[in-house]
Amino acid sequence: MSNPQQLRYSKEHEWLSAAEDGVATVGITEFAANALGDVVYAQLPAVGDTVTAGESCGELESTKSVSDLYSPVTGEVVAANQDVVDDPALVNSAPFAGGWLFKVKITDEPGDLMSADEYTAFAG
Repeated sequence: MSNPQQLRYSKEHEWLSAAEDGVATVGITEFAANALGDVVYAQLPAVGDTVTAGESCGELESTKSVSDLYSPVTGEVVAANQDVVDDPALVNSAPFAGGWLFKVKITDEPGDLMSADEYTAFAG
């Protein structure tokens, strides 16, 4: 499992890209995608929704279970990945690329996000 160095990671297994003009991209890690199994349904936050760091903002359903999706930051959702809604398997096949989940304009960022190396050690 290789976690991209340029991303930061939450204890809930979400990743966060560096913010460009205050907007960051959120997805789940390869570790989380593998643990979930085949994702068959994605409920993502809607554009305009406010998400809060550490709180549930959607869910991913797999052939094994339903898992809450947590926001790693607080802010306003400015995009949701319709490709993932239409083809949830993208979360499994490309968790760090086409399987991103939503983009958020950050208003508050917690200090407990991990580097790639820290996350790799955390996820075991």
